[in-house]
Amino acid sequence: MNGGKAGDLPPISYVWQTPIRRPKRQPWDMPAAPGGKAVTPAMRSRLERIVARVPEVMVKVTGRTKGIAHLCSHLTYITRNGNLAAETETGVAMEGREGLRDLQARWSEDVALDTKRANRTLSVNMILSMPPGTDGVKVRDAVRAFAIDTFEGRYDYAFVLHQDDVHPHVHLTVRAAGYDGRRLNPRKADLHQWREQFAHELRSRGIAAEATPRRTRGQVRKADRGKVRAIKERGVQPRVERQAREEVVQTLSRDTAARPWEERIRQRQADIRTRYLAFAEEMGRSADPADRALSARIRGFVEEMPPLETRRHALREELARISAFRRSQREPLLRDGDRRYNMPEEDRSR
Repeated sequence: MNGGKAGDLPPISYVWQTPIRRPKRQPWDMPAAPGGKAVTPAMRSRLERIVARVPEVMVKVTGRTKGIAHLCSHLTYITRNGNLAAETETGVAMEGREGLRDLQARWSEDVALDTKRANRTLSVNMILSMPPGTDGVKVRDAVRAFAIDTFEGRYDYAFVLHQDDVHPHVHLTVRAAGYDGRRLNPRKADLHQWREQFAHELRSRGIAAEATPRRTRGQVRKADRGKVRAIKERGVQPRVERQAREEVVQTLSRDTAARPWEERIRQRQADIRTRYLAFAEEMGRSADPADRALSARIRGFVEEMPPLETRRHALREELARISAFRRSQREPLLRDGDRRYNMPEEDRSR
């Protein structure tokens, strides 16, 4: 695929496709005709949002409650001990401690129905969030529509809007036991589908939002987990990062071969950037000023992409910089020592 002609390349939707299989295709993934590579309006709209760097939505599974006490603790937390209303799948707002107790009692029935598994998952908990400054009410409305589309008629759920943080976010808790007996167990493909649906609902309410994989934006390194970020904020080096540094130090002297998976990452990123630039070239030849403007924005987007480096490469570069800095601090002392050593003996004691 590298360096191929524009006609030999896949459709522009390649740049935002995920390496995982999703439950269903989205409009922006479908070409204008079977086997065709024409850009549809949905594809173009998404590409324009990507190069404009509109905010990316966050949909994150934060955990699962196991046991009645754990469920009660979680519901108490997200409702601030009943001070915030929790809206359910029926559209009813469960308010106050009485409403909280009613919700806990209904969902706790799963424990009584399955006495063989006392520690079985009762709910799957997630957060849907947007950057600071986003209208919290619209975020809540988008979550409501997302939950109806995703879980209505299949699972019970409740959600609560939190606006006491700079990031407006909604806690959505879904009962693990489905109406048909199937239990909720989201996979990576489901999470990506949920992100896209949430972003769609936000856009329907006038909020610019996208849900692209990291690779689309040229990012190959995963973001730190919440616990790791919290440890770093305390000024402590997380164990996972310390182990990674130790591995890099061990391999610096004896292993210079590239990892196969790292080579695949580099190849994928090269292909994505090639497709961006090929499409920009196509748009640049258009007589339409809007196409030429999009071409310029795409080129600028690619130029601003981060360098192709994995976490291991970043640590390796950091260790090299630290080593160079330490050598630079040591060399003046050695030179001074050399001069002192060559001085007459009567002057060395001065």
